[in-house]
Amino acid sequence: MGDNNSWVGLPPTKWKINVIIVQVVIAVFLCINLLQLLIFFRNEFFYTKMRYIFFANTLLCDSLFLIISNILLNLDYYQFTLHCSLCLIICIVVFPLFITTPITLTAMTLERFVAICMPLRHGELCTARNSLHCILIIYSISSIPLSVFFSTFFATAPRTVYTQHFLCSVEVFILHSWQGHLISAINQFYFLIITVTVILSYVKIVQVAKAATGEKMKSSWKGLRTVSLHAVQLVLSFTQMWCPFIEAAVLQIDFVLYINVRYANYVVFILGPRCLSPLIYGLRDEKFFMELKYTVGCGSRKKKCSHSPV
Repeated sequence: MGDNNSWVGLPPTKWKINVIIVQVVIAVFLCINLLQLLIFFRNEFFYTKMRYIFFANTLLCDSLFLIISNILLNLDYYQFTLHCSLCLIICIVVFPLFITTPITLTAMTLERFVAICMPLRHGELCTARNSLHCILIIYSISSIPLSVFFSTFFATAPRTVYTQHFLCSVEVFILHSWQGHLISAINQFYFLIITVTVILSYVKIVQVAKAATGEKMKSSWKGLRTVSLHAVQLVLSFTQMWCPFIEAAVLQIDFVLYINVRYANYVVFILGPRCLSPLIYGLRDEKFFMELKYTVGCGSRKKKCSHSPV
């Protein structure tokens, strides 16, 4: 959320409607995420399987991202400024979360690739221990843009910046245009690697699905649909990289249109991908959905459930 007067120029009613819509969407999906995390941690079956561990990691990252981005949205709406040091801490936390989810989705795609194309090695490669190692690698890779971005900021920022108060956003730490171009280049490199990985996995799974029969064919096509949905999430996530260029062009035309485009980009390309994960895995996965129905059913009947269906 960027400019100091980003909501100025919109009718007050429109302000409230836009903000209320975001609050409702975030509240709903945070509840869904928390429920699914509860299901994950209460059943040993889920936290011993790689795909569910990756799924839980995605839920945690997305929930944290939704909370922080919503705080920044409300601070921007109410024109509440923060001291540079506090804003810096918030941005250091939220910055890597932008790339963590796409990389985790790529890891989930590779897990499906191994399960379908290399079934005999799946049990050996996709263990809970290896899952934790992969998550450490994911966070390490996600921290590279963060390290580059804030290294350039600390190296070039005048001391007066550290005493200022401003509306908090990552953009306020871009003091030179080349900083934005550098981070954009890193993100596009990630996008290229992730795109190639997903496409190759998709092609291999298609080949296996066409040659399979019976239950293996059913499992292969289900895995293919999951990979396809991950690809949609990734496209939405990385489209955000081009949003600033679109918004800058629209700003030259009309300010109110710029605010509307900025809001639409926030909902579609920032909130959207993070709201798809619980729907793709939590509702489409048979075992997880059975546990979800069981948990909700027990809660609605106010009975203590002692035996899980999974």
